[in-house]
Amino acid sequence: MRQWRLRKLRHWGICTTAALLSLVFIVACQYVQPSPDQGSACTEVVHDAGTACVPDTFARLVTLDGVTFEYAIALGLSPIATAVNGFLDHMAEQVAQVKHVGLSGEPNLEEVLALKPDMIVGLDFNQASYAQAARIAPTVMLSFDHSGQWKTGFQRFAQALGRPQAAHEVMTAYEIHLADLRERLDASSPLAHTTDWRNMQVSVVRIYPESFSVYLKDSFAGTVLHDVGLARPPAQDIGADEAAALFGNPIQNRISRELIHQADGDVIFLWTGENSDQAAATAKQQLQALQQDPLWRQLKAVQNGHVYNVPSYWIGSGPIAAKAILSDLSTYLVQPS
Repeated sequence: MRQWRLRKLRHWGICTTAALLSLVFIVACQYVQPSPDQGSACTEVVHDAGTACVPDTFARLVTLDGVTFEYAIALGLSPIATAVNGFLDHMAEQVAQVKHVGLSGEPNLEEVLALKPDMIVGLDFNQASYAQAARIAPTVMLSFDHSGQWKTGFQRFAQALGRPQAAHEVMTAYEIHLADLRERLDASSPLAHTTDWRNMQVSVVRIYPESFSVYLKDSFAGTVLHDVGLARPPAQDIGADEAAALFGNPIQNRISRELIHQADGDVIFLWTGENSDQAAATAKQQLQALQQDPLWRQLKAVQNGHVYNVPSYWIGSGPIAAKAILSDLSTYLVQPS
């Protein structure tokens, strides 16, 4: 009888502890969530996962992916934490200064809760986390179909967070960088086998661990090249709608070894960026094998020595990565006078 009572008391104690922990979690969620009733001025924003009252001022912003992290930094905001991916090499310093809360698309909401944010933002591929995130703090999630939509995505992000003027200034600076690059190209000696830089066909290639792709007109890098005024090879000068119909992908086309000629151009920019070290190492091995392939060696850009390895921000999706691409174009295409 005594043992039965002890077991019952232990069972009661466990249940009570679990209930208290659940209550603490609920209270904590309610505690960190700003509300107009608590005196916080906010603006109602309709976004792709619902409606949020975005505080007019916030100090503890958490981003749920690398794209919105870049948008925030570009606007002069200072996130306290972000989920990360493997394509933020151009922002390594900023990433190192914030708390990491999981991977893009897989944020650790327990860690987010512990940080007591007053604003959360992410792309809509995080929608599985939305209901919980919205209990922690006002949460905005924005649609993002592909990287070529980066300008629209950036503007929507800025509008949702009440920073449209800052976004305007960022994009004005981008236009100034574009004009400066065009002037430098006009003043430089063109590549030996071309007569005018506007006639150069610029190819963009990504090496995967098991294959390779050409990036098309409406990819992130493609939009930057278009903004500069650089031409693309015919096989890559394909818009998002047509590409989706032809290849099932709006921004890239995976090609076989037999179609490697579609990767040719006056200049080829290529990269091997992957999310994991193992995949990146395999991709580099794939590149080394490709460089020994006779079909690759027959390409015009290869024979003329105009193939350039670039970092993975060429698959980026924000204004900081776009500026980095412009810097690469200046480095590789502006020839001495």
